[in-house]
Amino acid sequence: MNKVMSRTPQPRPRHRPPTRRDSRRPGGAPPRTPSRPAATRAERPRTAPGTAVPQPRPTDLFADRLLAVLSGRRPVHWMLRHTAGRAYDDLVRLAERGPLRAFGTRPAVHDIGYYVPSEGALEVFARISAGDRLRAMAFRLELGQDLRWRCTAVETGPT
Repeated sequence: MNKVMSRTPQPRPRHRPPTRRDSRRPGGAPPRTPSRPAATRAERPRTAPGTAVPQPRPTDLFADRLLAVLSGRRPVHWMLRHTAGRAYDDLVRLAERGPLRAFGTRPAVHDIGYYVPSEGALEVFARISAGDRLRAMAFRLELGQDLRWRCTAVETGPT
């Protein structure tokens, strides 16, 4: 008995174009790389379900925002919806002079303190460090009808 076990080649499906055999083209897409290294993703602390992540205080947020504008990292109109009254005009005037601009090192908030003159108002001072120099910034925050904090006055120390 002469039995041969062979398989007949399957015809290609007709609903799909043949594969390209051009050697000048790349073989496929490069492998994807993650946008962040896996190590930093693993180091992030996880919170247990049901525990709230503490929100930053409005004093810290506004100090960082005002510093970004007064140091030239952000445009003045970035603070438009976060200001009320004459504060935006004061901010435009201050940003033209660039009082917290530092060359060589990036300014950072060194220390923050605040005083509560009345309910719904905070008077905040911040020490800004840039290299070996310390500068001063003061601003007033008021809580609006919509329960959002807005800056109503801005001052910087003498230049």
